[in-house]
Amino acid sequence: MMTRKLIQLDTIGSTNVYLSEHASVFQEDMVVVVADYQTCGKGQGQHSWESESGKNLLFSILIHPHHIPIHRQFLLSMAGALSIKRVLDGYVDDISLKWPNDIYWRDSKLCGTLIENTVDSQGIKNSIFGIGLNVNQAVFLSDAPNPISLFQILKHEVNREKLLERLIDSFARQLDLLSVDPQKYVVKPYHEALYRKGEAHLYQDSNGIFMAILEGVNEQGQLLLRDEQGHLRTYSFKEVTFIHTKKKNY
Repeated sequence: MMTRKLIQLDTIGSTNVYLSEHASVFQEDMVVVVADYQTCGKGQGQHSWESESGKNLLFSILIHPHHIPIHRQFLLSMAGALSIKRVLDGYVDDISLKWPNDIYWRDSKLCGTLIENTVDSQGIKNSIFGIGLNVNQAVFLSDAPNPISLFQILKHEVNREKLLERLIDSFARQLDLLSVDPQKYVVKPYHEALYRKGEAHLYQDSNGIFMAILEGVNEQGQLLLRDEQGHLRTYSFKEVTFIHTKKKNY
């Protein structure tokens, strides 16, 4: 059975950085660090994460997935995203997974994730999965285009402690399923839950805006878009942007 350790902090720069700096200290299979507030919350690239102190869930999970080949490390992103979706499905409908690292409610961003892997000659040594989930925040002040919280959707506060417990349990179960049959329990349900899957929408790359149908994600974690000319376009992180034309659905 997977051994776990939970560390709860009031304020910290970044839970991902904390686990990265202390990874060698822990002996447990899974270490979770949760903070009420992050002064330097991390997103993809140079992005930060807006979160009102004590209102949301800001936490990171450290695991050691030695059995995952380096060339298939995006499986960990898939499994982590699915673990969050399966918990949120118990609170609200219309949850989807937006490539590469967001969890959406309809056309609004409910949760952001950031996975950072450390590899060695044996494979993936450490994997740190950072999660910022908007829970009870009522107002967002940053210029982020489409944030939303469970509070805004449900019109009432959610118990953060119970939600965190469910998320940790779901993450552990999803990792177990990843070891059993990745295609059946991770790849297939991930694609079924993909935001905009099978729909025609606008996207933008270095050549401009174009219309395409999202077909899926390949083994390397690249996005697959079929344009109007029938050509399959393949994109890595930050090479393509989703164009949002719809208004918020709340």
